[in-house]
Amino acid sequence: MKKNFLYIFAATICLVYFSCIKKSDDCTYTDLNIKAPDAEVTKIEEYLNSKNITATKDAAGFYYIVNDTGTGLSPDVCSIISVKYTGTLVTDSIFDKTTGDPAIFRLGQLIPGWQKGLPHLKVGGKMKLFIPPSLGYGYQDVTRKDNQGNTIVVVPANSILIFDLELVSVHQ
Repeated sequence: MKKNFLYIFAATICLVYFSCIKKSDDCTYTDLNIKAPDAEVTKIEEYLNSKNITATKDAAGFYYIVNDTGTGLSPDVCSIISVKYTGTLVTDSIFDKTTGDPAIFRLGQLIPGWQKGLPHLKVGGKMKLFIPPSLGYGYQDVTRKDNQGNTIVVVPANSILIFDLELVSVHQ
């Protein structure tokens, strides 16, 4: 009798535990059907040519170089990802980067260039993205406040963005 009670108790605990696990079917993000205008794509091509950089063009209008594909899972827009990255402008100035631990995001909440670019990688993969304005921060300045409360433009409007990315992990 005690043995049956233990089996029933263990089964009940398992049932309660597994019914409490949050499922990822609550994701409302969908793949973006977006394409950069030809004029923006041409500007990226001019930049790449001026630097003698060979990159692959994606149908959405950004360019990329995969340095290491990685292994395992590739992210989709509903994935929680952790990444290490450095974001620069064509002037080589760094506007953002991770230091220490990777940053954690849901891919669907990020700029379209990342949403479209990161699925080219698997966990551990590394790439460089060349993102036109319409797939990046767009047609407005990205600003922040300095220590004195002054507004500083971090990314000027209509900027081409260059990201060095490492996909550290993917959680579906």
